[in-house]
Amino acid sequence: MTVWDDLVGQEKVSAQLDAAARDADAQVTAVVDHTPVAEASKMTHAWLFTGPPGSGRSTAARAFAAALQCVSPDRALGGSPGCGFCDGCHTSLIGTHADVQIIRTDLLSIGVKETRDLVRRAQMSPAGRRWQVIIVEDADRLTEGAGNVLLKAIEEPAPRTVWLLCAPSIEDVLPTIRSRCRHLTLRTPPVDAVADVLVRRDGIEPDVAAAVARATQGHIGRARRLATDKRARERRAAVLKLPLRVDDVGACLKAAQELIDAASEDAKQVAEETDVKETEDMKAALGASQGGRMPRGTAGVMKELEDKQKRRKTRTQRDSLDLALIDLTAFYRDVLALQFGTSLALANTELRDTLDRLARGSSPETTLRRIEAIAACREALDRNVAPLLAVEAMTMALRAG
Repeated sequence: MTVWDDLVGQEKVSAQLDAAARDADAQVTAVVDHTPVAEASKMTHAWLFTGPPGSGRSTAARAFAAALQCVSPDRALGGSPGCGFCDGCHTSLIGTHADVQIIRTDLLSIGVKETRDLVRRAQMSPAGRRWQVIIVEDADRLTEGAGNVLLKAIEEPAPRTVWLLCAPSIEDVLPTIRSRCRHLTLRTPPVDAVADVLVRRDGIEPDVAAAVARATQGHIGRARRLATDKRARERRAAVLKLPLRVDDVGACLKAAQELIDAASEDAKQVAEETDVKETEDMKAALGASQGGRMPRGTAGVMKELEDKQKRRKTRTQRDSLDLALIDLTAFYRDVLALQFGTSLALANTELRDTLDRLARGSSPETTLRRIEAIAACREALDRNVAPLLAVEAMTMALRAG
């Protein structure tokens, strides 16, 4: 087992990162032994990982960070860094290594303040004498101001500091930043490969693993959630009933409201799991009395926490709604595949009767217009259109065809 094992279906990327990790290890060894370093190194100080949702961008970044911090004695015998077992690999993968900073956000954006804190961290020398690694899992959520702050750090890198940025596509990152990064593109992993890793790593039953991998079309994170979360399966099943319900205006408006309510309930569930503990921890850190009375001067801090929690709830609701729209898109894609008589594997084989009925009762042109209506709804939500208005417009379009 190595750190690359969980990077599913990305053999080319794994090979490139392994080669870079070897050269990075050689650089560290050269510094210690005062030996010359090869000029043509595959290692660089800034990397950009892009790929569709579920392709494993963050997994690749974490695996690379672990390989950079690997301290296995096998390296001295010609082995490749990234054993997966040593202290450097293990702590990097679980997020506790002192020299690996992992930045992700459950808010709508990453601002200037947070980015400046990162840049200050990047100037520090690695405590473990190897590499200071900073992973930004949501680089596409950097505001323009935050991107400009990050740009300066990448233009003038500190010695032995490595930036690993993750984004859905290269266009989601400022041109000035992406031009200074080595770019690696990940692909959607094969369904069979996703099913295999769910069985091997998560202990999912093979038939269940195959079903959820097919349903999510290779999205590892969503497949794991469907396999382990009953409520996620119930919400998906409810979404996939929508195409048969939008037969009049009233039904369209009702279906739209139910989609919004389901997303709100998802956000509420996440809030209940995180907000209470987060608030109590903050009160304890600020020195609240046993009766809950807060010290003077802490109201601003608590208000900032409340605002953060509200923004997180908004993003959770939008993400949940977007997942529902992705499921709807996959449903109509299956309908289109049947209408054209292609050999494309269906994502929703358990709904074959419903898919056949819709395929026979409409034309490919109608199905394409419905898929376009869903895409338009997702774009409207990205532009901060009121969610209910955007979803109502979509359900009416699904009816009109």
